[in-house]
Amino acid sequence: MKNNTISVIFRTVRASKLKTLVLLLTVAGAVIVALLPPLVLERVIDGLSVGERVSLTAAVAYFGLVALTGLLESAREVQLTLFGQRITRNLRQALRDKLSRLTADTLTKQEPGVTVSRFIGDVDTVEELFTSGIISMAADLCKVISIFAIIGSKKPGLALVLLLLIPLIFAFTRVVQKRSLIAQIENRKAVAKVANHVPETIRNIRTIHALEKEDYMERRYSDYIDESYAAMEKTNFYDAIYSPVILILNALVTAVILTLAATGNPVIQNFFGMSVGMAVAMISYISQVFSPLESIGMEIQTIQSAVAGVHRINEFLAQPERWQTDEKTCFIKDAPCMELQDVCFGYVEEQEILHHQNLQVFSGEHLTLTGRTGAGKSTIFKLLLGQYRPQSGHVLIHGQEAAMIPDAAKRRLFGYVEQTFRPVAGTMADQISLFDKAITQDMVEAAAQLVGIHETIAALSNGYQTAYAPSLLSQGQQQLLSIARAVVAQPEILLLDEITANLDADTEQTVLTALQNASRNRTVLSISHRLYERTGGRQVHI
Repeated sequence: MKNNTISVIFRTVRASKLKTLVLLLTVAGAVIVALLPPLVLERVIDGLSVGERVSLTAAVAYFGLVALTGLLESAREVQLTLFGQRITRNLRQALRDKLSRLTADTLTKQEPGVTVSRFIGDVDTVEELFTSGIISMAADLCKVISIFAIIGSKKPGLALVLLLLIPLIFAFTRVVQKRSLIAQIENRKAVAKVANHVPETIRNIRTIHALEKEDYMERRYSDYIDESYAAMEKTNFYDAIYSPVILILNALVTAVILTLAATGNPVIQNFFGMSVGMAVAMISYISQVFSPLESIGMEIQTIQSAVAGVHRINEFLAQPERWQTDEKTCFIKDAPCMELQDVCFGYVEEQEILHHQNLQVFSGEHLTLTGRTGAGKSTIFKLLLGQYRPQSGHVLIHGQEAAMIPDAAKRRLFGYVEQTFRPVAGTMADQISLFDKAITQDMVEAAAQLVGIHETIAALSNGYQTAYAPSLLSQGQQQLLSIARAVVAQPEILLLDEITANLDADTEQTVLTALQNASRNRTVLSISHRLYERTGGRQVHI
């Protein structure tokens, strides 16, 4: 199924057919009812001018229509807001689903701040596309056309004057909106830079402090803020000049029409002459013409801003996805547990890291990879986990292409321990279970006992239900927690990526003991010379 902003909107409409129909009827009702009060007022005033008394029915009708207009306008705004929120929710869900389907290569090439700005700022502009954009503009256009039809049927001359002004207003609107759109795009780019700069600063704060680069990072942040501010100033300027111009035109047209209506020239009277009631009605309609015209200008601006947001969202949704995995995994019983067959791979195709690499690891075997930094040891792990596909050759798990193994099977197949523990928002138990409903509390505690961190967690204020915080555990204990996470699902294979590299001697021994316990009765592929010395097995130089 095609996945872009338009398809998400159509799916939302199809899922809320009744609500969408009610919205359209409310919009149409608000437009029609708003046209009626001036006609009633015209009759009342013309009646008064010839000495007729105002009937109760006419008075009630006028005030009832005015009240109903207000109610329908309010209902329209409420329903537009709710509709926009539904669109926003479904768009963010589509972006979330897309994020989980992106390839590792695609994700690593994206700036986090830019991605965040798409989820927040760009989606918000699409919501505005409906709350104060397309539907509102369609309603305003219908209102303007209807008013012109009414004025034309009563006073063609007045309609002609207004028609002559429309191209001028439209041309002025387009000039203002085009320049405003350029400023908005500039602002969105600057906001994306700001959004990316903050996590970048946090991520590198130690390096910044060590190298005394605080001033440099502050200047960069200030530059991005200044870019955004300058762009917003341009937008505000165009907004500031547009509305006054429209209001002045409204006043001038009203004055000209009344002057012409008051003249004694028979020819002019034929085109512009009108009763007192009609004059009041025409003034009301003229105000109703210029008000939506002013709104249309703002709505065009909103639509243009939303178009830029839609474009950025569609770019994200169009990115290449992870390959389709097999629903059922068919492992070959006698095949090696892990195998690389003539594998060539590089994160950039022109720069190969692995060149015709071959490797076999059999069930129950402990194998340690050695080699210089950058030789591709960690890359092999990523290939085995199916995060990347080789440019050529095959990466197999029990004879099955690693990249084709579904994610649901990988948690029971692999236990992966990285150099650095990566926590999730949740309790200590959640750090181990990763919210997997199939993993019971007993399994969590058994994994913690296996690696030697059970007593530490149990001693916390709420035990395993204590909210995780980095300050609660030392670096070594965090690594023990990471090992417990890797083995809690009782995987067949352990992948250990230099997990003792940043530990002191005492902590290293504690972690090695935990790894030794976790490695029993499992196939282990590691990048750890210390673990090799402790558990033995086989070494392969990469």
